Amino acid sequence: MYKVAVSGINAVDNPGPGVGVAKSIKQGDLEVKVFGLAYDAMEPGIYMDWLIDRSFLMPYPSKGEEPFLQRLFYIKERYGLDVVIPNLDAELPLFIKAQKELSSFGIKTFLPTEEQFKLRSKGELPKIAEEVGLKVPKTITVTSYEDFVKAVNEIGFPLMVKGVFYEAYKAFNISQATAYFNTLVSKWGYPVIVQEVVSGEEMNVVGVGDGEGGHFGLVAIKKLWITSLGKIWTGITVKNEKLLQAAQSFVSAFKWRGGFEVESIVSENEVYLIEINPRFPAWVYFATGVGINLPLRLLKAALGMEPERDWEYEAGKLYVRFTDDFITDMDKFQEVIVNGEA
Repeated sequence: MYKVAVSGINAVDNPGPGVGVAKSIKQGDLEVKVFGLAYDAMEPGIYMDWLIDRSFLMPYPSKGEEPFLQRLFYIKERYGLDVVIPNLDAELPLFIKAQKELSSFGIKTFLPTEEQFKLRSKGELPKIAEEVGLKVPKTITVTSYEDFVKAVNEIGFPLMVKGVFYEAYKAFNISQATAYFNTLVSKWGYPVIVQEVVSGEEMNVVGVGDGEGGHFGLVAIKKLWITSLGKIWTGITVKNEKLLQAAQSFVSAFKWRGGFEVESIVSENEVYLIEINPRFPAWVYFATGVGINLPLRLLKAALGMEPERDWEYEAGKLYVRFTDDFITDMDKFQEVIVNGEA
């Protein structure tokens, strides 16, 4: 029985990937117990006891490495813990930095290196795009308001205003653009990215790199309907050869290790690289549903097994996200609040 901790169980209107990861590994051919790592007692995954066997509140990553690791070591000593699959951007730097320390304590991971993680910076996209044979929208990195105004005038409206790691907004005039710019600077600091808007269909690829230039499977989808927060609500599997080849080239060139998502805009015969995410997306269960269980393969790799590498899937399969309700007792909520676990 393997005990696997999964974060990102905040299955809300802006869902994390954790519930999809938990469903995937529960449906695999390994006997597992899933521990949910939560940052708030209201995260719905805590109460999904058919998926999450036990949940633990974690200190916020901003509290630093020491309390974060001590919490994981406590879980290991008290309940046993074999593998951690982190799914949130904010916590990944801590996990990546602490991989060796976690391993020495018997907690395995399968994550990118610190150098690979830096590739998620939107400022790195032109370099990645050139390496993998894709285009990138005109992008200007700014470190002052004066540079920002120049970039806006150069690119023209509409345009995207993005934080270097987090958040992106589409602006149609200077008032909107300035408001978004100020929000990003106050929240994340400089630099800020100003980017051309390209039209086309949103297509993404999810996969797991083996760390040696190969991969344990890829699945490409086209977004049909997204929420106001930009999360996919319905989508369809596709086999865009240029995009899939680019994803393979990315893994090969940078020897990516772990889960990833390539975001793109496909316009006629051009594919524009929009973003690289260094973890599974919230829609990762779509891949499992079409026969490519990527979270399970990542788990096997973390355990030192050789995962499956086939990735034949059927194009035209439909993904539909939906909301649901369930009723539970207050006891578990109170236990989480009082004890930090349940």
